[in-house]
Parts: sequence; C-alpha cells; structure tokens
Amino acid sequence: MIDPFGRAITYLRVSVTDRCDLRCVYCMAEEMTFLPKAQLLTLEELDRLCAVFIGLGVRKIRITGGEPLVRRDVMTLFARLGARIGVPNGMGLDELTVTTNGSRLAQHAEALYAAGVRRVNVSLDTLSAERFTAITRRGRIAQTLDGIFAAQAAGLAVKINTVALRGVNEDEFDGLVAWCGEHGFDLCLIETMPMGDIDGDRTDQYLPLSMVRSRLKRRWTLEPTGYRTGGPARYYEVAETGGRIGFITPMTHNFCESCNRVRLTCTGTLFMCLGQEDAADLRGVLRAGASDSELEAAVREAIARKPRGHDFVIDRRDDRPAIGRHMSVTGG
Repeated sequence: MIDPFGRAITYLRVSVTDRCDLRCVYCMAEEMTFLPKAQLLTLEELDRLCAVFIGLGVRKIRITGGEPLVRRDVMTLFARLGARIGVPNGMGLDELTVTTNGSRLAQHAEALYAAGVRRVNVSLDTLSAERFTAITRRGRIAQTLDGIFAAQAAGLAVKINTVALRGVNEDEFDGLVAWCGEHGFDLCLIETMPMGDIDGDRTDQYLPLSMVRSRLKRRWTLEPTGYRTGGPARYYEVAETGGRIGFITPMTHNFCESCNRVRLTCTGTLFMCLGQEDAADLRGVLRAGASDSELEAAVREAIARKPRGHDFVIDRRDDRPAIGRHMSVTGG
C-alpha cells in the first residue's frame, strides 16, 4: 500500500477496546461513557481485517486500547496473529507488539511471549506512588511495576512510555533515565496531544520536548542513533547508562513526512491519520458480507485519502481539543 505521498504503509495499530481500568488525566475524562459491546468488532473480525492488511503489505501490528489486556479472551487474538510471524511470500508479519498500562501485564506476560510478542511498551509517567495515583486517578504503581518486571522476566524487551506533563512530572526525567538505564529498559518521552475532552486545560499540561531534551543534556550525553522501531520516535543513546531514550514530538517537530502507519479502532473504523477526522468504516463493509477482495478494495480506497500530515496545535486562546475523540477511541 502506497499513499498519495509515496509512503509505504507497513504498520497497523489495532485498538481492541476503548475501555481502560485507569483514567489518566491527559487521556480521558474521569467519568467516561464507553461504547456498547455490540459496536465492537469480535476478535474473529479483528483477526480477519488484520489478515487483509497483512496481505496488502503490513509487516508490523501493535495491539492497543484503551487498555488491550482488559478485553476478554484477547490472548486468542495474540495467538492467531503471532502464528503469522515469519510466514513467507509476503503473507506474514515481521513483528507483533503491544502497548499497555501494565496493570494486567503480570498475568499475561508469559502468554504474550508464547504468542510471539518480543517487545512491549508500558505507560509509566512517574516513579512516585502518590503521583502515579494522581495522574491515573485510580491506579497503583506497584501493580504496574510488577507487570514491567514480569514482562522482563518472561523475555520481553520493555520500553517505558512517559508523557511529559508541565508542572506534573517534569522534575522526574533525570530519575527516569537513570532508572531505565539501571534496569535495561528503553525510555520514550511523548508530548501531550490535543485529543478529547479531559476535564481540564490541556495547554497547562503541554511541555515541549525540545526544552526537555536541552535540560537532559545538562546531565546526560545524548548521542544520536539510527535505531528505529517502525514508529515515530527519534532515539538517542545515553552514554552514561548505555540505554536509549526516544522523543515523540507531534507538536514541536511532527513526524508526518515518514508516516507509515494507520489505525484500526475496535469498532472497525480506519483512521488514516491520528490528527485528522477522515476515516473509513470497515465494519460496515465487513458485516455486509464482503469478500476479502472487497475488503482489500475498501482499504486501498481509504489509503488513497491518507493526508500529508496532522493538524495538531496547542492554542492558548482556545482550550478546545484539536480532535474531539479521545485517544482511547482511536487506539493509543
């Protein structure tokens, strides 16, 4: 699949649920109304759509949510997709990964490895138990840390995803670099994005990572590296720890020119760009009895509308989100 700007689409992010057991302040409102279960694709439908994308050239699938590990029987989907890793003749995956808040990771880490997952991203915005509960509104850091170390023990490479929040965790980045280096985890810092009504002023949260990187360089030697995971992060090696740190900067330096990704929601909606509202309804096509070739045609038509880039902006004169839907709806 080649989009109108010559970018090959090889990476599919699949949301299996909009539900989450946490309510992180930058992601969700405290009182969320989740989708009726009848609107969600079945795991069999998700598997079939993934197979169509693989046939069209997708080589990496990341399972997301909401929190993907709260979906009942989700490990059956991991097993089915994992069976496609390494299948020859352009009909297989190179990699299957997952992004999680870690709350259920201790329970599922070994099964994820058995299914073929080798890397996992875990959201962790602080090392303070009190601050963790404040950011997530209901979480317990011990549960997430147990999940992280269970994943490592199961053989999974762990990357810590940290959203940079002004006045909330900006005093912790040095500590997170040191902690990740000590335990052999990669660290990825992410700018907050203007998506969804979160019951607060997002402009107060926004912290440009250009500023964060400059501060980190006072203590750490950050050496540019060509390391890539297929996503938008730009990585540096931390000379003092031997670890890596990545920066995802949708606001200060967008990554649209090399975008190789599309997002499939748990309702079968395909978003060609995280920061645009245009989407394709694949659930309607699927449930109308479409053949695989008809599904492929629907996907190709959608890819032909993929825009050059997103329209994210932080505007202190307007506290409305640039995109109305929550990240949990699109897939993290």
